[in-house]
Amino acid sequence: MALLVLASWLREAVPVGGDSELEETLRPRTAERPRIAELDRLEREVYMGAARAFDLHYRLRPVVREIAAARLEHRGLRLDSGSDAVQELLGEELWELARPDREAPEDRQAAGSGVAELQRAVERLEAL
Repeated sequence: MALLVLASWLREAVPVGGDSELEETLRPRTAERPRIAELDRLEREVYMGAARAFDLHYRLRPVVREIAAARLEHRGLRLDSGSDAVQELLGEELWELARPDREAPEDRQAAGSGVAELQRAVERLEAL
């Protein structure tokens, strides 16, 4: 009788829950999906471009121009032509960022365009 009481008391004091540490260790782990290096790089460039005008011009702008040029080619247009049709399709903000004669910022530490403006530019690119 004493053994039953002791076993009952132990069960309450040390509840049986889940797997043992050995079972937990032996259980196969699900592998994490590897990050895509190019996507990580582009994500950093977007954040840097939103923060500083220098990074926007020298890091993010070439990517935006490449995407815009490819999207416009499908419509038979060239980005560097600067035609009214190109400017109209890109919209004012995106054209200002992608135009071929855009001046580099004089102040390397000047504030970037901000996330909201970049979001609108991306949406415009997607709409092309």
